[in-house]
Amino acid sequence: MNNLSIAFPNKTEQEKIRIAKDFYHRFVDTFIETIKLISISKKAFLRRVEFDGVLLEELSSKQQSIQLHSGHFFNYEFMNFAAAFYLKNNWLGIYASMSNKAFDKIMFDMRSRFGTILISNNEFRSKFHQYSNKPYTLGLAADQNPHNPHNAYWVDFFGKKTAFVKGPEKGSKNQNTAVVMVYINSIKRGYYKLETTLLTTTPNETPDGFITKSLVNFIEEKIKQNPSNYLWTHKRWKHEYDAEKFGSLVID
Repeated sequence: MNNLSIAFPNKTEQEKIRIAKDFYHRFVDTFIETIKLISISKKAFLRRVEFDGVLLEELSSKQQSIQLHSGHFFNYEFMNFAAAFYLKNNWLGIYASMSNKAFDKIMFDMRSRFGTILISNNEFRSKFHQYSNKPYTLGLAADQNPHNPHNAYWVDFFGKKTAFVKGPEKGSKNQNTAVVMVYINSIKRGYYKLETTLLTTTPNETPDGFITKSLVNFIEEKIKQNPSNYLWTHKRWKHEYDAEKFGSLVID
């Protein structure tokens, strides 16, 4: 509710409660759907996803690697499966290990069962080079709070200075990848549509912060269109902005 109050200061308390209730319906559905993904067949899954892969096919045919940038829209687990089925080049995903080893193994096996190459965020620097010497597609949910706000871009997000990780933008420039924005949304309960929008095929020609700012604007726009379709249970505004400390990191 604190997140919703920051994002939607002009909405009434009843409107925010309605968003919260709709969110929890989606949140529980995502949990149950994720359990089903442990055993779902390819045929059954593809019946539940509407995805036009033309853009990604065109980029792949040009032998350019791709970064998919998105936020935590529901059901983000479906995005991983859809990409594994439709992409021709290596599909890489970064994940955070869980403290519960048994549950961590269940999630790892589920997310990788159709060919996704999972790399732990702790091992990304040491293992990524194994796959970067040929075209790949890397999926990034780039709306997490950065561990170090001193090494972040500070961008207006719903009118409040917010820290975002630099890694996705830095990686796209280092590897000269195409950058594609991805949105996933429910068509009806248990059925989803994935939309892809090309941001750039020449990331090195964009000014510093442009890619990050574009993603933030994209996420904010999609949230405004459908406020309950976003993971509101994490503390989005964890770090408080301090102009003296972070003023040089602001992207206008």
